[in-house]
Amino acid sequence: MTSMLSEKQAAMRDVFGDVLLELSKADPRVLALDGDLANSTKLDKVAEHNPSQFLQMGIAEQNMLSVAAGLAAVGFQPWTCSFAAFISKRAIDQIQVNVAQPKLDVKMVGAYSGLLTGCTGKTHQALEDIAMMRSLAHMVVLAPADGIEVRRVMEFAHQYNGPVYIRLARDPLPYLFDDSHTFTLGKGVQVKSGSHVTIISTGTETVRALQAAELLEGEGIRAAVLHMPSIKPIDHEAIIRAAETTGAIVTAEEHSIIGGLGSAVAEVLVENRPVPMRRVGVRDLNAESGSNEALLKKFGIAPEHIAEAVREVLARKV
Repeated sequence: MTSMLSEKQAAMRDVFGDVLLELSKADPRVLALDGDLANSTKLDKVAEHNPSQFLQMGIAEQNMLSVAAGLAAVGFQPWTCSFAAFISKRAIDQIQVNVAQPKLDVKMVGAYSGLLTGCTGKTHQALEDIAMMRSLAHMVVLAPADGIEVRRVMEFAHQYNGPVYIRLARDPLPYLFDDSHTFTLGKGVQVKSGSHVTIISTGTETVRALQAAELLEGEGIRAAVLHMPSIKPIDHEAIIRAAETTGAIVTAEEHSIIGGLGSAVAEVLVENRPVPMRRVGVRDLNAESGSNEALLKKFGIAPEHIAEAVREVLARKV
């Protein structure tokens, strides 16, 4: 089987910095709010090339989100950015009360999400941010899979009037899509067809889902891969159709299995079309420092773990 993954790679944070600079130059309403991590998140591109629309908020995430709410209330479109662990867990009350409840036009970008954060350790890793954000009324939650989709998601968020949380990763990932790729809120993307099982993945884990599908192909197992860049709202129709077509579902995410993509998919299935299902994600554990390969293996979200989950769920398929 020929790999669907491109040899070309890009880091989401680099694309994010480039696109936000473009948006800020094209739209005077767009402001970049930094939590003193601009060199890591690449907000420094705005600071260097469009400083009048860059605001340094310091290591004070709660204040940053409160300021963003005030700016949005008077017509600006603030883009707040920090590590996913900080912007979600430290500022959740301000996000809920000041941003989500009044449905203000604030964009929240969680960089350095999941396990692979450059050996920063569990204080800097976010495995709960999807669960937290998707529980808030009015909140849109997005997790792009590659650099192309980062651009498309940001273009959507710029046009959308309301709170949006975008989950980004630190390290370079292969391209899945080309420039013709489009993003539609609430819609999944079928990146591989298959008849035996459907792997539903989001964000960084979609690359690993495709790698798992390639492993399974050698065993005669044809796995479909359905990428979910839009976690909230989620594509109910695509999930139900996958259950009806393949009769078995595996979900995959670089996030806790509690409250994330797997939970969202399970909610749809149990109410509409129950089928054998297995969730691949971090299983009620705190993360830790380590190399990317070591962390993926230890916490059970590498391609081989997705492939094993497929074998397990197929054994239960009627």
